[in-house]
Amino acid sequence: MENHPNIVYLHSHDTGRYIQPYGHAVETPNLQKLAAQGVFFRQNFSTAPTCSPSRAGLLTGMAPHNNGMTGLAHRGWRLNDYQQHLLYTLRHAGYFSALFGTQHIVAHDQVTDIGYDLARPGGSAEERTQAAVEFLLDAPPQPFFAAIGFNETHRPFPASDPNSGKLAEDPRYIHPPAILPDTPETRQDMADFNASVQFLDTCYGRVLQSLDEAGISENTLVICTTDHGIAFPGMKCTLTDHGIGVLLILRGPGEFSGGKVIDSLVSHLDIFPTLCDYLGLVPPPWLQGVSMMPLIRGEVDQIRNEIFAEVNYHAAYEPQRCVRTQRYKYIRRFDGREMAVLPNCDDSLSKDAWLQAGWAARAQPQEYLFDLVFDPQEVCSLAADTDIQPVLDEMRAKLFAWMRQTDDPLLSGPISAPPGAVANHPDAISPDEPVWPVNQMPNRANIS
Repeated sequence: MENHPNIVYLHSHDTGRYIQPYGHAVETPNLQKLAAQGVFFRQNFSTAPTCSPSRAGLLTGMAPHNNGMTGLAHRGWRLNDYQQHLLYTLRHAGYFSALFGTQHIVAHDQVTDIGYDLARPGGSAEERTQAAVEFLLDAPPQPFFAAIGFNETHRPFPASDPNSGKLAEDPRYIHPPAILPDTPETRQDMADFNASVQFLDTCYGRVLQSLDEAGISENTLVICTTDHGIAFPGMKCTLTDHGIGVLLILRGPGEFSGGKVIDSLVSHLDIFPTLCDYLGLVPPPWLQGVSMMPLIRGEVDQIRNEIFAEVNYHAAYEPQRCVRTQRYKYIRRFDGREMAVLPNCDDSLSKDAWLQAGWAARAQPQEYLFDLVFDPQEVCSLAADTDIQPVLDEMRAKLFAWMRQTDDPLLSGPISAPPGAVANHPDAISPDEPVWPVNQMPNRANIS
């Protein structure tokens, strides 16, 4: 591609797929318009249901356990090599790089370590929106990569206004996420989330409008996504689809138009190789994803049979891995703990509802198997069902083959935190707690 298009990377915090294009009862007209104009992915997944690891996975094209980001950047984790960031591949192709707002792959005072040509990481949502708009209205003559990140929809949410005229903010008419009880508290919690996502949509609208005003929309690829699922219990920081299922909309010149809807499995790992394919760039050797271009062009029905994701450190150490196919999800825990790691769930009205019902005392198994056709909410594990043992064996084998292929350090035992990192919430259990050896599992066949 001789004349490279500009690239605008719009990303948010903790939004999952809870926006209007995915059928949720919240008005996000700018995201709806973007989906109608571009390519809309129904089955996209992040590499992790936690903030820094998921972003690092997208921007390096590698699993978190390979790029080094197994915990949160503001708690002391870093990439193994910041030269593996997408911006350097684009820079070699003549791109100018700019950052506005959230980045979350280095600590807040280390933004220069990433290497953007221009970085304005601070400010409120309004201020970072304005800074991005000013840049786009007076963009450099060369192609640019602009990462525009928002803290929304991270907690705490703004208070919803039931008198705003927006039904999505009136808790009397809200349906909380399906895995939560329908109570006044969870409805209020969801109404407040809706207020946050509607504000985010307004900010996105200003950015997208500035592309039109600058006359560069038709030569700009917009990548719109989020890091992981919403910050409700059983969602963020879990490997169910509630945690790793994330929005993805691409709009731009060429194949990225027309309101296409794609139901095939794709991963954040696939964005980097897709850009290399689209722009005619040599992909760097470390990429672990697959180009989505054949899928977008309609040349194939699918580009991958499964996706993988992981958890290591969040507020506390909670090592997990998963593999998901179109039909099944297999999740494996490696900590030997019998109860939920409560610090890894953000405090909220919804968390209180689960705690009051006895969540802290509910036992959790070390592996799960879900049939996503009959159990799309992933609430009834079949791992102990002898009738489905062949599927369990197959999914377990897929997961451990991927772990061996990617040299997952968890195969050798607990993953250490880097020196000086804040590894655990004070209420959490130490990562030195025993884990099941990779080749053993109580009452299960050898899986090595």
